[in-house]
Amino acid sequence: MEKENSSYVTMFTLSGLNESSTNKYIYFSFTLLGYLFIICVNLTLIVIIALEKTLHEPMYFFLCNLSANALYGTAGFFPKLLFDFLSDTHVISYSGCLLQIFIIYTFSSCEFSNLTMMAYDRYVAICRPLEYHAIMTPLTTGKLILFSWIFPFCCLCFAILLTSRLPLCGSHIEKLYCDNWSVVKLSCVDTTVNNGYGYVVACIFFAHFLFILFSYMKILRACRTSSIAMSKCLQTCLPHLLTVINYNIAMLFDVMYSKYGSHNVPQVLHNLLSVEFLIVPPIFNPLIYGLNFQKIRNKVTRMCSRNKVIHT
Repeated sequence: MEKENSSYVTMFTLSGLNESSTNKYIYFSFTLLGYLFIICVNLTLIVIIALEKTLHEPMYFFLCNLSANALYGTAGFFPKLLFDFLSDTHVISYSGCLLQIFIIYTFSSCEFSNLTMMAYDRYVAICRPLEYHAIMTPLTTGKLILFSWIFPFCCLCFAILLTSRLPLCGSHIEKLYCDNWSVVKLSCVDTTVNNGYGYVVACIFFAHFLFILFSYMKILRACRTSSIAMSKCLQTCLPHLLTVINYNIAMLFDVMYSKYGSHNVPQVLHNLLSVEFLIVPPIFNPLIYGLNFQKIRNKVTRMCSRNKVIHT
C-alpha cells in the first residue's frame, strides 16, 4: 500500500464494488427496491403505532423505536451505496467517512440497547404482572427509550474522537462503507487506546446480551409450571427472541469479517457478510412483529380492507 502523509488524507477509496461494475445497474435496481421496502415497512409500523391508541403501550413504543432506528441506520448506508453503484469512482471524504461510522455504529448500538429494554419489559410483564403498570409508566418508558439513544451516542462520540486523532498512512478501505476498525488499521501510530476502548464498549454491550439471557431464564422459570402460561409466553416473547438471535448473528458476521476477513473469500460473500446487519434486521423486525402481534396484524388488515373499499 502506498504510504501517504496523514495531513493529506482527505479522501478514502472504498473497494467493495470493484467487481460489480459489469452488473451495476442490476445491483442498483435491487438495492433501491430493498431500501424502499425497508422504508415502507418500518414507516408503516411507526404510523400504525402512532395512530392506534390501543397500541400506546411500552412494548409497542419500544417496537416503534426499533423501526425509527432502522430508518436512521439505513439512511447512513443505502444512499451512499446507491450513489456508488452509478459512479465509476468509489470515494468518500474523511469527514463523510467519520459521519458514516458514527451513524452505522450508533444504529447497531441503539438496536442492541432497545432489544435490552424490550427484554426488561417482557420480564416485568410476565414475572411481575401486578406491578407492571406501576413500573413501566409512560415516564419510565420514555427514559428507557431516551437512554437507548443517548448512551450509544456518547460511546460513539468518544470513539470518533479517538479515531480522528490518529495520523493515517493509507486511504484504502476494503468494504462497501466506512467502519471504525478499517480506519484505525490505517493508522501510522500505536492504536492501543482505540483497541482498549473498543473492548470496553464491547464488554458493556455483552453485558446487555447477558441481561437479555437472564431475563429469558427468569421468564421461562416463571412459566414452566403451566402449559397455558408457557404458550402465552412464547406468543409474546418469540418475536423478540427471534429479533435478538437475528441481530446477534448479523453482528457476528460483521465482526468476523472485519477481524478475520480473508482475501481468498469472493468479494460478493465479503459484501454480504459485512452488510447483513444493515439489511436483514430492518426488514426482518417489522415483519415478524407485524405477523406475530395480533393488534398490529388486525390494524394492517383493517387498513387494507379500507383501501379496497375506497378503490371499489
